[in-house]
Amino acid sequence: MTEATLPHQNVTFESTEGEAHGYIAVPESGEGPGVIVIQEWWGLTDHMKDVCDRLAAQGFVALAPDLYGGSIAHDGEEAGEMMSKLPAEEGARLLLGSVDYLLSRDEVTSSTVGAIGFCMGGGFVLSLAAQAGDKVSAAVPFYGVGQGVPDSFKTITAKVQGHYAEQDGLFPVEEARKQEAQIREESGAEVQYFYYDAPHAFHNDENPQGNYREEEANLAWSRAVQFLKDNVS
Repeated sequence: MTEATLPHQNVTFESTEGEAHGYIAVPESGEGPGVIVIQEWWGLTDHMKDVCDRLAAQGFVALAPDLYGGSIAHDGEEAGEMMSKLPAEEGARLLLGSVDYLLSRDEVTSSTVGAIGFCMGGGFVLSLAAQAGDKVSAAVPFYGVGQGVPDSFKTITAKVQGHYAEQDGLFPVEEARKQEAQIREESGAEVQYFYYDAPHAFHNDENPQGNYREEEANLAWSRAVQFLKDNVS
């Protein structure tokens, strides 16, 4: 692994899976509400670090747990293989530990956290919201797919704001609309999904698969940041 692709780990903490690592970004003010950032299937990449830094610039303490333990994928085939080797239960437990760790930090001013994730991480956002109860007050999945997507959403209490793509070959928009309705029906939580004229992974400006769409990405990001500001305290 070259220096350019080393994971951006700058924090170590205990989770129910044992010792875990991640990247944390703190606002210039030194404190703020907490947000968990959940990686795409690529790993803890430059893009995930940038998402945390951008949230910190908006006043949040943002923690991205490293679900792959330091590994980073370099192409779609490798990413798919790495994602398939991460058990849903293991990822969920690590994320639950991450929530407890983030809430324990002195820099975090909120009594709840928000969770935002992309692709595989979007699926795990919904899993985390379903398992963490009142500890997660705002859940923001971006085109969530993968093993983290739960079958039932009955235990979600967080408000949910989803960002999904109308040209998503991994998760067709019809399925996203069904999921939106299922979450609303089963959880009773406040749910709003936005749909964009874009393909899967349209927010990733590293553009590893040519799917980045600047206008749609900026709109989705502005909505997500405001949603987190309104609901994490």
